[in-house]
Amino acid sequence: MNVAYRMQKFQDWITQQWVISFGRRVNPSQNLWLMGPFGEINGIGEKFIEQLTERENLEIVKDFESAGLLDSINNLNLSVHEISSLSKNVIDFYENTSAYRLKFKVKWNPVFKLFGYSVNRLFSQRINQLNIPVNRIHKSEDLTSEIIKLVCRETGELKYTLWLRKFRLTGKIIYSGIYSTCKVPSGNTCVKAVFPLPKGNATVILQPSVGDSGEPILNSSGERFGDAGFYFLLNDSKGNFWSKYIPSFTDKLTVTENKGKLRAVQTLKLWNITVSTFEYDLEKYHYGR
Repeated sequence: MNVAYRMQKFQDWITQQWVISFGRRVNPSQNLWLMGPFGEINGIGEKFIEQLTERENLEIVKDFESAGLLDSINNLNLSVHEISSLSKNVIDFYENTSAYRLKFKVKWNPVFKLFGYSVNRLFSQRINQLNIPVNRIHKSEDLTSEIIKLVCRETGELKYTLWLRKFRLTGKIIYSGIYSTCKVPSGNTCVKAVFPLPKGNATVILQPSVGDSGEPILNSSGERFGDAGFYFLLNDSKGNFWSKYIPSFTDKLTVTENKGKLRAVQTLKLWNITVSTFEYDLEKYHYGR
């Protein structure tokens, strides 16, 4: 019988056992598009960064003024027409993410507020990851936003790009994710966001496209394993890899520009019903002022 790692919190163990029971065993070498770093049982949050650098012999490089989620918008392999329809400001945000201030609002569907509260109490506060407020935020809250590059100590080659977002007032981490692009089995290029969890991670694969008004869209909608979508991954007690694909849970992110101002809207849905909506106002720093 395949069993989750025993020496950990019960709520983590039961979640992982569910993935093992209803998911599939995966071979990492045959699913490189899906693979990403796993967290340890004794700390996620910023502690995960220290653990990852030690485990993989990496060095932290911080470049506040110019680091981006993408080295180039061309990494998305969009068509020439799609690239040309994007505004220069939107492209600049993706290529120079760390140069932007973030203001954040959240609105929950009342039906799912109890679910959000449970996740917060059982997981988020303890592991310092995905600390999403359950109550609606009427006034925008400031987030700190930092792009951290992890490079190989021996070669200097970039290994991971990590986007760390925290509430400025409390210091709680709302997102600590590793971002990259990958090619899913269909051959399409997608954005991959990996959020470390104890003995595993939650990975979101998002298909990029461009809307009719030139707005970039990242959408995790899919139908089967190998598509864009939401995945749990983990190691069991014997070191085997397991994954559970959840097509009913989707994440859509759209960045729009209006009179030079950028706004990102992220919508999470379950069974096509909106769970919560996040709004981000994106404002570029003006250095020297």
